[in-house]
Amino acid sequence: MSISVGDILPDASFTKFGENGPEPIDFASLSKGKKLVIFAVPGAYTPTCSSAHMPSFVRTADDFRAKGVDEIICISVNDPFVMDAWGKDTGAHDAGIHVLADAESKFTTAIGMDFSAPPVGLLARSKRYAMVVENGKVTTLQVEESPGECTISAGESLLETL
Repeated sequence: MSISVGDILPDASFTKFGENGPEPIDFASLSKGKKLVIFAVPGAYTPTCSSAHMPSFVRTADDFRAKGVDEIICISVNDPFVMDAWGKDTGAHDAGIHVLADAESKFTTAIGMDFSAPPVGLLARSKRYAMVVENGKVTTLQVEESPGECTISAGESLLETL
């Protein structure tokens, strides 16, 4: 079953590339008492993710903060090394966007946002979505019909909901 508006996100552990290498990030401590924007991509360095989805949040990061968002988080079923490099290459790090690896797809699967597309080499990946989360509770959720689309999950579209 997929996550819905009004649901509490499950606790999860992500991995972030820190000063000393990969570091675990506990979602419960990251979200407690905060308003978050979370968006997920099928894969770092994939075409739509790199040319449309991430850039839309880099462009709108300051606008989200002006509307009271504490953190902007990008999740992908990739390893932390790839996520770190992609964060640098796309300007996400400079924009203050956290890029977190869900390497084993545990969070993605737990919220029902997993999919596979074997013909293009995407196995156990995340659907493309964007959500607003307040103190762990989903208040807005926008999921794309196709992983190649980036319209309702783009930064500008989510920003309009705030």
